[in-house]
Amino acid sequence: MTSPVYITRFTKGERLFHLCLMLTFLIQSGTGFSRLFLTTSFGRTLTALFGGYERALLIHQWSGVVMIIAFLLHVVTLLPKIEWKNLLPTIFGPDSIVPNFRDVQQIWRKTLWTFGIGEMPKFDRWAYWEKFDYWAVFWGMPLLGVTGLMLIFPLTTTTFLPGWALNIIAFLHRAEAILAISYIFIVHFFIGHLRPASFPMNEAMFSGVMTLEEAEEEKPAWVERLKSEGKLEGMKTTPPASWYRKIYYVFGCLALSFGIYLLINGLIFSRYVNLH
Repeated sequence: MTSPVYITRFTKGERLFHLCLMLTFLIQSGTGFSRLFLTTSFGRTLTALFGGYERALLIHQWSGVVMIIAFLLHVVTLLPKIEWKNLLPTIFGPDSIVPNFRDVQQIWRKTLWTFGIGEMPKFDRWAYWEKFDYWAVFWGMPLLGVTGLMLIFPLTTTTFLPGWALNIIAFLHRAEAILAISYIFIVHFFIGHLRPASFPMNEAMFSGVMTLEEAEEEKPAWVERLKSEGKLEGMKTTPPASWYRKIYYVFGCLALSFGIYLLINGLIFSRYVNLH
């Protein structure tokens, strides 16, 4: 039997950013829910898990600060990758994660395919839902980050805003947090891990690689382009070590289980939530 050929999917920097974002998001979700559902058994369990009410608040604040710093560092690392003298091809080229008109066409073709009246579109390096996942961070982070910092420093905030504005800020922070948690634990988890093609876990973001067979099935336009440009051979790499695979597989399953646990209990106890 022929051994599978592996190609690089994500760089170490991309995987590190995702890991940091994932960890801080899970911690933020757990500590945030521990306070949001404090009057329930679910909230009290989470509060105890994080060492009590005050410690959960402290962890929530510091993990938020780490998330903001990681996000800003990620943005800074993107700037050198932009070819300013060749701006449009850099931003809207096939390797760019910026949405373009081709994504709109693929959404339409995928919709037709879903109803059995068209062919499945051939995806390149980034599919439209991956681009949406990525850019969702860019509109969620500023709102969560800014409102979070304003709540951490209420006295500073009220030097330029009236006191009642803190209630609006808290509402916006909680509403956006619930929206983000709902999207990540339902849509992102399903597309990334629970759909038949990737169940029980998509390992690419942990290992950084995927088999050439998977790439040809999921992203045929990307593989065809790599072949035509003569870059495919340079993308070939070795599979992750078995010990490393066991570690990230267990870690990934625990993270996935914790997210589902928060989602299910959040839905069960949702009637106790008061955003005001």
